[in-house]
Amino acid sequence: MRVSDFDNIIAAERLIIVDFYATWCGACRAMDPTLDRIALAMSDLATLLRIDTTSARSSELVRRYNIVAVPTIMLFYRGDMLWRHSGIISFERLCSVIRRYQTVGAY
Repeated sequence: MRVSDFDNIIAAERLIIVDFYATWCGACRAMDPTLDRIALAMSDLATLLRIDTTSARSSELVRRYNIVAVPTIMLFYRGDMLWRHSGIISFERLCSVIRRYQTVGAY
């Protein structure tokens, strides 16, 4: 993904969940069902964007956000990173994080 496209997406006036993953990563594959559930259950609150860290096209984003472990999940609103987590996270915990920030645009 081009950096300019990424910047345009995370600048949205809605929550953007970014999943930095690697195709070889077992923990990333384990997170796939959880992220698929999040994308469905939270579609009214947030948009999911997945970035393959092994792709040459994502190398600049990997450097920008210092992605040293995968999966790394971030939550953005209007281009600002609100939250970051590396490793496996439960569906319930991720839902809780999204709900915590759902009103960020109301202020």
